[in-house]
Amino acid sequence: MTWNENGGRLGEEFFTLGSSSFTEFLAAHRPELLSTRRVLPDGVRAAPDQVPHGTTVLALTYRDGVLIAGDRRATMGNLIAQRDLEKVHPADDYTAVAFAGTVGLALDMVKLYQVELTHFEKIEGIAMTLDGKARRLAGMIRENLGQAMQGLAVVPLLTGYDPSAPDGERGRIFSYDVVGGLYEKTDFHAEGSGSPYARGALKKLFRKGLDRREAALAALQALFDAADDDSATGGPDINRRIFPIVSVITEDGFERLSEQETEQLSREMVEQRRTRPDGPNVAP
Repeated sequence: MTWNENGGRLGEEFFTLGSSSFTEFLAAHRPELLSTRRVLPDGVRAAPDQVPHGTTVLALTYRDGVLIAGDRRATMGNLIAQRDLEKVHPADDYTAVAFAGTVGLALDMVKLYQVELTHFEKIEGIAMTLDGKARRLAGMIRENLGQAMQGLAVVPLLTGYDPSAPDGERGRIFSYDVVGGLYEKTDFHAEGSGSPYARGALKKLFRKGLDRREAALAALQALFDAADDDSATGGPDINRRIFPIVSVITEDGFERLSEQETEQLSREMVEQRRTRPDGPNVAP
């Protein structure tokens, strides 16, 4: 017999057939647990300088799959709220999500999304397809629309390895707008306040067939350019040994580059900038 936390039997909702969506289950039976459904009182808007915001994240495809990276800074208005925020998270073994926007809501959304994918796999007995994962995240963003319109927006960046895609196209990138619009991107993309500068750098540095090291250096160069022109984006902090988070997804699954590897690549890139402050012109 199954018992709830209060010592009684679980409610009938736990024994009633429904969809394989964990968020739909919560929405139907415990909507107060969904942070994406909470809306501020009428006429109230969030003060942007009082809420931590994450900034620049990016992704690019490479020879073995897809790479996703992000800076570490969170800001509140003109203040640095956190220097070592983690904006890149695995969603499951073959999918990762990064975010820009309201930090608290974004972290809740990431955790809920991780549970959503695990719940689906347990109920259905198979993993969700990558297209299905992309659409499910779009639905979660739409549920946050009320808060987004009040100044608490979350803009995720989704990447995944799709074994059903043609060879050389298995690393895929999906972006979203604040109302849940879903867009698949080719080759590379960036989100957040520093994204115009990061995309400009990737436009110069990206080429087909990059290996992992080349792709990681391109991502670090792009984040450096974003930090150079956007005060809300943090560059490599050599003194505090705080460096961007870089992760890859390949046929072997999700892997976060070690701190040692990321530090070594960041120091190499910073050293190159001493003689060429604006960075490399084009990919070799």
